[in-house]
Amino acid sequence: MLQVARLAPQQLGESRDLVAAFLRSRLAADGGFQNRDGDSDLYYTVFGLEGLVALQEAVPAEAVTPFLRHFGDGEGLDFVHLACLARCWAGVSRDLTGVPSRAILARLEDHRTGDGGYAQTPEAPHGSVYAGFLALGAYEDFHAALPEPDRLLDSIGGLRAHDGGYANRPGDAHGVTTVTAAAVALLKTLGGPIDPHLGMWLLDRCQPTGGFVATPAAPIPDLLSTATALHALAALHVPLEGVAEPCLDFVDSLWTNRGGFFGSWVDDTLDCEYTYYGLLALGHLTAASPA
Repeated sequence: MLQVARLAPQQLGESRDLVAAFLRSRLAADGGFQNRDGDSDLYYTVFGLEGLVALQEAVPAEAVTPFLRHFGDGEGLDFVHLACLARCWAGVSRDLTGVPSRAILARLEDHRTGDGGYAQTPEAPHGSVYAGFLALGAYEDFHAALPEPDRLLDSIGGLRAHDGGYANRPGDAHGVTTVTAAAVALLKTLGGPIDPHLGMWLLDRCQPTGGFVATPAAPIPDLLSTATALHALAALHVPLEGVAEPCLDFVDSLWTNRGGFFGSWVDDTLDCEYTYYGLLALGHLTAASPA
């Protein structure tokens, strides 16, 4: 993702410095990046760090490291924040010296489900695509091999929705754009079979005026669905030229001269997460644009 997001400045032009300034403004005094309430949060710290990397800005490792050490080996953190702790450490530590990587991964394994996947809630009856995506990312961040990857593939296979996409629960009628995009990433990384029809399934979520919707029932497109769908389509080698121009217009409509991106047309709060997804979307759309 980061490799593609680094192309975003080509679309941003002079606005690139405003985006960098916005991201830096979200760094709190304790070394964490602020959430929507203004509190330091591991989840938003991931996107703050990766946004700066995408813009080829210096990562504030010295400021962030004490914030991360405060969480120790992750005791007391939920599944999502455990995975975020791993991602943050990978972002600020070159060789992971002194990082409690084994303990963090062991805590993630406590969320392994009977079907071979991962769930945000311990002892859940089945895994979710989202949790599997986070778990695999944490193992990659710590340069460790995911245990029993075939079992995770089996879990993902059980989450195919009736309409051909993927959902986070077995037997759902409709897939979700972000979940389907995450499933594509997991299947591609783990070498699982990928239905070639998934590309058309994702393209069907793109609106004529630009942007992708989360589900067919969603009233408007959103930036998260758009960025992740574009990322999955690129992974599937589906040409983006047909959707690039309207999607560029959509992403541009969510940017403000305060430097950040809104998540949708009804959003009124800027944050690091959606700003990073704005960069990811712009990166893919830059790659799809004619030279």
